[in-house]
Amino acid sequence: MGICPCSKICSSELLLLDNRVHYHLFSRRVCYSSLSVLLVEDLVFDESPVAQIKVLPEENFKRNRSIVRRKGKLFPIVVRVLKSLNWRVARQIRFSTAVKRYGYLNSLCAFRIMVHVFALAEMQMEVYSLLRDIVSNTRKAEQDLSALLPFLMDSNYAVEKSSIVIDLLIKVFSGNSMVENAVEVFIQAKKMRIKPDISSCNFLLKCLAEANREDLARYLFEDLKASGPNPTVYTYTIMMNFFCQGLNGRDVNIKEATFFLEELMRSGEKPTVVTYSIYIHALCKVVSGQTALDFIQDLRLKNQPLNAYCYNPILHKFCQEGKPEEALKVLQEMRSYGILPDAYSYSILVDGFCKRGENNKGLDLIEDMELCQLKPSLVSYSSLIYGLCKSGLMDLSLDIFRNLQKLGYKYDLIVYDILIGGFCLHGNMEYADKLLGEMLDDLCPDAFNFSGKICWLCKMGRFDKATGLLNLMVKYCGLADTRTCNFIVHGYCREGNLEEALKFMIYMKDHDIMPNSYTFNIIMKRLCEEGRPEKVWELFPVMLKLNIFPGLVHYNTLIDGFAKHSNMKKALMLYERMERLGVPPNTVTSTIIINMLCQRNETYWAYKLFKKLIVEGTSPDKILYTSMIAGFSGTGDMKKACALFNKMSNEGCSPTVVTYTCLIDGFLKLKRLDLASFLVDDMKRNNLTPDVIIYTVLIVGFLRLGMIEKAYELVNEVRADGIISEDVTFQGLASSIVNQKLER
Repeated sequence: MGICPCSKICSSELLLLDNRVHYHLFSRRVCYSSLSVLLVEDLVFDESPVAQIKVLPEENFKRNRSIVRRKGKLFPIVVRVLKSLNWRVARQIRFSTAVKRYGYLNSLCAFRIMVHVFALAEMQMEVYSLLRDIVSNTRKAEQDLSALLPFLMDSNYAVEKSSIVIDLLIKVFSGNSMVENAVEVFIQAKKMRIKPDISSCNFLLKCLAEANREDLARYLFEDLKASGPNPTVYTYTIMMNFFCQGLNGRDVNIKEATFFLEELMRSGEKPTVVTYSIYIHALCKVVSGQTALDFIQDLRLKNQPLNAYCYNPILHKFCQEGKPEEALKVLQEMRSYGILPDAYSYSILVDGFCKRGENNKGLDLIEDMELCQLKPSLVSYSSLIYGLCKSGLMDLSLDIFRNLQKLGYKYDLIVYDILIGGFCLHGNMEYADKLLGEMLDDLCPDAFNFSGKICWLCKMGRFDKATGLLNLMVKYCGLADTRTCNFIVHGYCREGNLEEALKFMIYMKDHDIMPNSYTFNIIMKRLCEEGRPEKVWELFPVMLKLNIFPGLVHYNTLIDGFAKHSNMKKALMLYERMERLGVPPNTVTSTIIINMLCQRNETYWAYKLFKKLIVEGTSPDKILYTSMIAGFSGTGDMKKACALFNKMSNEGCSPTVVTYTCLIDGFLKLKRLDLASFLVDDMKRNNLTPDVIIYTVLIVGFLRLGMIEKAYELVNEVRADGIISEDVTFQGLASSIVNQKLER
């Protein structure tokens, strides 16, 4: 930095130089331990990122020299530290306090001496604390942090211990989210021909990965390989973990992770179980459980270190894929090779089997854990209780729940949630209420727990209980959230009780729970279902008063309401006005309009709108194509319907069963039984199973053509294939055909 310290500082540094022979004696003194540093440390360091630091002007340095000459009371403390290595003496004055009394430069010179004194005595925690104090104040004062290391190293002493200062300065910067400054210290140290220790480099690399700084992490890693210190297995593991975790919005990059694993193996370093478990977890996440199992079996053949942590991701993946039997085989394989499963391994399997309803296997696994002297966790029992509740075995699940407390387990909110949900699902509201009361007495439920119960109650139509529980939610959590209230609004609307839904919205307002866009859309849908879409307009001013602007979903709901109640004029008017209102229509809006036009046999205008969408860059989806095909099939224009069907298939938009049904119905109306039969066969070739609607359409077509025998054969074919339908139309047709056949 080109700073010339004053005579007092020089004399202090000379004193250090003259006494270098005594440094090893200092290091043998009885000094305060690292723990004592933490006990007396009360500095709160701001770890938030900071903007670019302003460089201190040169004139400030010149001005500070006079301060150094005038004020020398700081240096007696430095001398006492030099003589005693006493940390309490060093902490008599903080860097921030020293700066206020003696100026920044004078304080920095004095603290530099103390840093090197403790560094020479290898008292690393003390050095770290001093550096953290300096960095904190330097950043707050907006001084040049890049000049800090050159100044700290601008000395004729302690060369052999300089790396300690560099290592700890890197850790101070890294640990306080100042990774760019830490990298700069690393670069400056290399220029000074001082190699930082690999442990500080690894810590910096880990912080860079956590900060999602791939560019700097790669730079540091390549520099370590090129000029040292040589990367260790931990260095490679950090890089692998960065690409395997997929954090901060990144995808898992298994290709990069594989590259670092292969490079690690070539480097001569031996991968650890941690390295392998990270890689196996990534394989399970983005490839498959079988691929991860193949990899781990190859490692076992090469006598590589493996443990339960390596196998657990594979167990989890197989259970996630719905293959708990495969996971059980892997568990048995672990045992056969002397790798003992842990409690988590069993918990994964218990959960996998119980979610499949195989509760007996879940119970067997828990018993197996006890035989292996592994205590089942509350998570394992929660999975078992969930499976039993799902299967309707409420008495057994309740017995297990009651026995857990006798076995020394402490209930949590999750196990209560599962059991209460089970009783709600099976209609036993009395016991659900009893358990809820116990939960409120024993634990402090959060908003999520209340929200789940309220949702269950609304599904069962128990709105009195739901609103009562909402009041408890306000009592225990301070305020109910809009999402929970929307369950009640939706429940009322689903039951057709619109008036109660509107009253409840007043309740929400009185309790400072503001309705949101979804709340209003629920009401709009119900108004449209009741044939009152005009009433929806009255909600728009209310929304605007609450700063909720009507959006696309609201306009689509209203247009759909007009369309379903044959008010084509208002639907089209609103569709045309949407652009001017600042809400451009989307594919859903256009599909509603096209459907409406086709149902009214206005296929000319529907097709015109369809082509306009394509010109404007909209790619029609399955629903839009099917709507247009249904329109042409309904008017008997099978040429255009088939043209659209072919275009749909060519553009990679697979036809659905509904698409085929529309075409088959169209051809049967034209008495083209051959083409209708061809389409049925084509469906089967494309792995689409004809449903009861298609069979109904075919039977009606046969009857229209007077083909009673053919219709009778089709009814028998449906029954032989096991397609048993509760569809009234189909059952009526089948009975009619059978009667006609008997009459003949």
